[in-house]
Amino acid sequence: MDILREVSKKLVAANELPEFGAGDTVIVSYKIKEGSKERIQQFQGIVIQKRSTGPTETFTVRKMSGGIGVERIFPINSPFIDDVKVTKKGKVRRARIFYQRERTGKSARIKEKKRFTKKS
Repeated sequence: MDILREVSKKLVAANELPEFGAGDTVIVSYKIKEGSKERIQQFQGIVIQKRSTGPTETFTVRKMSGGIGVERIFPINSPFIDDVKVTKKGKVRRARIFYQRERTGKSARIKEKKRFTKKS
């Protein structure tokens, strides 16, 4: 099993992405090919889960679009991911926050983690 991991690490070029987890609000810049043209589309939402490890690792982002919940699964090592920006760090107690699917409006809000900076 270790041999498979070593070979897959060499074959798959890992993206340099910031650390994020469930509850964080992120903006994923994703490359889309339409015919011969290529453009970057941004998908902003809350990360509801990170799954697996290594080359098969994925994360799911959920956003509300016109009152309808839209979820998209992104592979971490995808060559189509251009950039991931973390806009808010969410304060959640679970690794998978599927309860967000039933919530809308004020009950769907996630508290933000407080960031303390060292003053000199």
